[in-house]
Amino acid sequence: MRAEWVALLAVVSIGLLVALIYNRLVRQRNLVREGWSGIDVQLRRRTDLVPNLVATVKAYAAHERGLFEDVAAKRASSIAADNVPGQAAAERALQGALGKLFALAEAYPALKADKNFLKLQTELAEIEDQIQMARRYYNGTARDLNIAIQSFPNSLVARPFGFREEPYFELGDGNDAAAPQVAFQEAKR
Repeated sequence: MRAEWVALLAVVSIGLLVALIYNRLVRQRNLVREGWSGIDVQLRRRTDLVPNLVATVKAYAAHERGLFEDVAAKRASSIAADNVPGQAAAERALQGALGKLFALAEAYPALKADKNFLKLQTELAEIEDQIQMARRYYNGTARDLNIAIQSFPNSLVARPFGFREEPYFELGDGNDAAAPQVAFQEAKR
């Protein structure tokens, strides 16, 4: 009779441990999803800003049609991306196109002084900061989930219940040199 109680206690203890591990993994997976949602919001804000930026530059440099088409195509790719690696690749391409757009703006002093252009530059810089913060949060939650999934005894629970490691959202090859550089210059009155 005593052995039966010990066995029952062991089974209940193992069941509780599995439940605790499972609940912790669910919480971490939800934090990763929340982190991705934050990135997605900021990326959408940026892609919504791009047409206004292009329209402003277009007014000053109408003959640069190829660049405008490239920016529009990169924006469409960014909107259409449906997974973390695809979104990261699309964002790298969009950043490169925006960098070219700002380089073009350097050739037009009147554009650099335009209030709408300056406002759009400021908004873009703020959004870039928000993307970086959201990316750090997401990557931190993905790291925590990945560690939990890879750790023993969590790995015994994670795989059978369908928990998978999440990829990091990398915009560059370890550095952010590809990010567009936004230079602010005050309009002269």
